Amino acid sequence: MAGRVILDHGFGMAEPIRLVTQQTSEGGGPPALPHNVEAEAALLGALMIDNRLAEDVQLKLRADHFFEPAHGRIYEAILKLVDRNMIANPVTLRPMFEADAELKELGGPAYLAQLTGSGAALIGARDFAAQVYDLALLRALIGVGREMVEKAVDTSESVDPKNQIEAAEVALYRVAEEGGEQGGVKTFAQATKLAVEMAERALNSGGHVSGITTGLESINSRLGGMHPSDLVILAGRPGMGKSSLATNIAFNAASRYVRDMEDGIDPAKSVGAPVAIFNLEMSADQLATRILAEQSGISSQDLRMGKISQAEFRNLARASADLQNLPLYIDDTPALTIAALRTRARRLKRQRGLGMIIVDYLQLLNGGGKSGGEQNRVQEISEISRGLKQLAKELNVPVIALSQLSRAVEQREDKRPQLSDLRESGSIEQDADMVLFIYRDEYYVQSREPKKPVEGDDPKIFEAHDEWMREMERAYGISELIIAKQRHGATGKVRLKFESRITKFSDLADDYPR
Repeated sequence: MAGRVILDHGFGMAEPIRLVTQQTSEGGGPPALPHNVEAEAALLGALMIDNRLAEDVQLKLRADHFFEPAHGRIYEAILKLVDRNMIANPVTLRPMFEADAELKELGGPAYLAQLTGSGAALIGARDFAAQVYDLALLRALIGVGREMVEKAVDTSESVDPKNQIEAAEVALYRVAEEGGEQGGVKTFAQATKLAVEMAERALNSGGHVSGITTGLESINSRLGGMHPSDLVILAGRPGMGKSSLATNIAFNAASRYVRDMEDGIDPAKSVGAPVAIFNLEMSADQLATRILAEQSGISSQDLRMGKISQAEFRNLARASADLQNLPLYIDDTPALTIAALRTRARRLKRQRGLGMIIVDYLQLLNGGGKSGGEQNRVQEISEISRGLKQLAKELNVPVIALSQLSRAVEQREDKRPQLSDLRESGSIEQDADMVLFIYRDEYYVQSREPKKPVEGDDPKIFEAHDEWMREMERAYGISELIIAKQRHGATGKVRLKFESRITKFSDLADDYPR
């Protein structure tokens, strides 16, 4: 069967490869796996003639990419000798293959000399390497397909289609990403170029943002936005508004992306991004209600209960229409495992060009092992935080993970959170590039309201309530974002305005550094 295949192999080959494989195997069996033994032989011959070619080829091509096992072992032997600064040719390789049974079938050690018979192979060495690599990917794809079919038809064990789909996606993603520069060494020139591009992006953003914008100038000026490959922990006690702030940031980043695309800005230079929210606590419609409340200026409680006027409903409909094309994706699947979350995030990155991930919240994720006991839970949280950091690096996007704090905060007079308050695992602090705490003094002042005085009460009761009213006025609508850890800059504190009625954070007019 003849066919034309164009794959992104990264060997700099512009022309498509022409593949020739048998339609069926001998005896009319299933189709033969795609392969080209002649291309493998020509590549090995070229490598033995000019060892310098190994430097280019070995970055992507592995021994197991060869269809003929003997060819894979010859390739591996060539790389070993080159790595030791030795010449790899039929003479130096011969002792390594004297007793190789499979090579004897091809002609024994004399086969090595046969491989170098055509110097013309030198011209197309990179093309041969590309074809060997591409055919290996096709064989891997066939392997994944066969395994999917076998598992799907086998009902002898427990039937769990969702787990099978997730496992298949992971396997397919591995095949798709196999040629990527995972952990590749960068020269200082390459690293410098990336640093300059980041600075240029910050300069052109108009708001000193080198990462993804939060939509809040006071936060951007301190953090420079949310940076690719960073794990950001946003923590706070219940009622502080951490979910609200995360939702605000998600909306601001997604809406900025839409504006940048409408203005014709290159997606790579946009400070906005498509955002995925994995919300294990709230349903998608509850989250949507929050965003609609924020944008329409109507209380989310009034929205849920239908206590709105016709004018407010028109505002709601207008806000809903504006949000129709927002690249904001919500996954409200409960009890997600870290592996399932990574699979879904990869899929969104591949399909939608995902630029930021929010997880609400970290402690509701499940690890890979069996839970049980406090010690196991600590290990599980460590596994989850490491998994989130790996996900941020793998997809090159910021991951904002919300986290609970321990009750130790409530026992202190000053209830501002500290790094030691992160619940269940010190590894959260260790894995995070940034740790942010949300603190609202208003929440605690409100809970300390003294008896409301009535006529005839002791003057001290009036004084106590007046003092509380002054304290409440000072704290009302003010929130603090405490930057407890930051790899990119200094720690500190940012004051924000918080409208609890519509769960919206915004900048205080004259309270952020410029």
